[in-house]
Amino acid sequence: MKQITQMWKPSQKSFRTKRILAKAARQNRPIPQWFRLKSDTKIQYNAKRRHWRRTKLNI
Repeated sequence: MKQITQMWKPSQKSFRTKRILAKAARQNRPIPQWFRLKSDTKIQYNAKRRHWRRTKLNI
């Protein structure tokens, strides 16, 4: 039987934790449309997108 651990974060975060969460929020966005429309690029989507419920940050 798989043990389920509860992942929770306190409402009063340390500055280090808040900085890590802010960086993760900035990185979690799609690529710009102008970059997708460039003729010589093969990148069509952000492969490192993260869903808040499926993939956790482990901090």
